[in-house]
Amino acid sequence: MAEYRDLFDLPEHVIGEILNGQLVTQPRPAPKHVLATSILGDELVGPFQRGRGGPGGWWILDEPELHLGPHILAPDLAGWRRERMPALPDEAYFTLAPDWVCEVLSAGTARIDRVVKMPIYAGQGVQWLWLVEPDLHTLEVFRLLDGHWLLEGAWQEADEVRPPPFAELAFSLADLWASMPAGGEEGRANGRAPGQDGM
Repeated sequence: MAEYRDLFDLPEHVIGEILNGQLVTQPRPAPKHVLATSILGDELVGPFQRGRGGPGGWWILDEPELHLGPHILAPDLAGWRRERMPALPDEAYFTLAPDWVCEVLSAGTARIDRVVKMPIYAGQGVQWLWLVEPDLHTLEVFRLLDGHWLLEGAWQEADEVRPPPFAELAFSLADLWASMPAGGEEGRANGRAPGQDGM
């Protein structure tokens, strides 16, 4: 059974999590993964954390360390409504489950993110989950309903999106992909993915 101190011994270039009692490690993310995470955080922090051009009322954080029950997770991005968490904790980790989590998937992490971490997030009451796949140029948005994930919408390429729970903000998915020019003219001809208007 893995323990918290096991994470302290990992090399700097390795990210560690404890999922269902097992130590799970992965290398630091590749540049296109980092780009998608960075752009998303940039889009959300202004309007939703700082209230610039948006409603505010959120904390939006990169790679927070979550201690949720027996699990220790490090999502790419997570957000808490300030009505639930008025102030940040003094500890270096969070024991309150986020309201929203975003995982940016790669070939090496997709199986763990989908098969292992999604049920953990559901079990801990996370209300919204985004899965971003830079290789496939897709965004999937899931909402927790009666303890199970419901696919709320799916978008691709250069779609203009207003994904919940941040539907007040519109942005182009093209900005997230290293292989597409910002503005996404290349992807507009591909149209929208099935289910983008909710399922």
